[in-house]
Parts: sequence; C-alpha cells; structure tokens
Amino acid sequence: MPQQHAEGRRPEPAEGFVEAVLVVVADIPPGQVATYGDVAALLGSRGARAVGQVMARSGAEVAWWRVVRAGGRPPAGHAERARQHYLAEGTPLRPSADDDGYRIDLAACRWRA
Repeated sequence: MPQQHAEGRRPEPAEGFVEAVLVVVADIPPGQVATYGDVAALLGSRGARAVGQVMARSGAEVAWWRVVRAGGRPPAGHAERARQHYLAEGTPLRPSADDDGYRIDLAACRWRA
C-alpha cells in the first residue's frame, strides 16, 4: 500500500504507471470494458485505486468510459455521460435499481487482453 503524504493524501502514481494505464485503456475496443482491477492486474498490480486516480486525473486522454467499477457500475459521477458512449458503441447494459439506473453487462463485454 502506498505511503501517505504528511498531509494525509495518497501520493500520485508514478509517471510510468500513469502511461502504462493509459496505454492499456487505449487498447480496450469499442463496446467492451475493463474494471479498474482488471487494468491493474494487467500491469501486475493490485492497485485498482491507483488506476482510478490515473483515470480521474488523465482519463480524458483515452476512452475513460471503458473502465468501470466492480460489478459493472459506470465511473462514479459520470453515469449519464458514460451511458451515451455505451449506447453509441453497442455496449450491453442492463437496468439496475440504484442511482446510476444501469449496469454494464460484464459477462457479455468484459475485455481480456
């Protein structure tokens, strides 16, 4: 686990890790998704949260909506914007009763490198 800064914040992921995350995400094809944990595992890491930090800071450079939370939940705070991308790409969705209103059907479209 990363050490905390004196102010209590987590350190930013190393530049090489940031670039590696963005390369992996850029490889995810339209209509498919990977979880934050999937991306971390592909990089030999267990740092799903570090992947989330990279996506929050640098994700606009890639198809950010293709990286989802566990259980197929869309990126936090971006469910409506992401849904537009999923519909345009034909990503399989299923209704859910939570605030997001849907889940990505991981069984149907989970990407494996």
